[in-house]
Amino acid sequence: MEHQLRAMEALLGKLPDSSAPIRQRSKATTGRAKQLKEQEAQEVVAAYEAGATVYQLSRRFGIARQTVSKILKRHSAKMRRTGLTPEQIATAAYLYEGGLSLARIGERLAVSPDTVRLRLIERGVQMRDRYQR
Repeated sequence: MEHQLRAMEALLGKLPDSSAPIRQRSKATTGRAKQLKEQEAQEVVAAYEAGATVYQLSRRFGIARQTVSKILKRHSAKMRRTGLTPEQIATAAYLYEGGLSLARIGERLAVSPDTVRLRLIERGVQMRDRYQR
């Protein structure tokens, strides 16, 4: 009991003084999305048209994947949808039934785990619950 009391006092000692002014959030911590300059947006489009993926561009420019897609649409870039070929879907089904996770299969096939999941469901593969292996 005494140990708990000391731990509680230590925690209370870490709290700010109640008379101290409330610290205002800076603009950097308000959750606002990063805005790219027009030149950077043009670089995104050029890199995509040169073969970079939306995911690669997201990491490279430090923006969300959805933001990359919006930039590409705003600049009328022709979107490519690689998805999975029938052969890749068969491979994914084999790997999944062998115990590999959707994430690992997605890494191997360079698509998202959701893409793998949707194609497997379309093929009629029974999905495991999240704790089954």
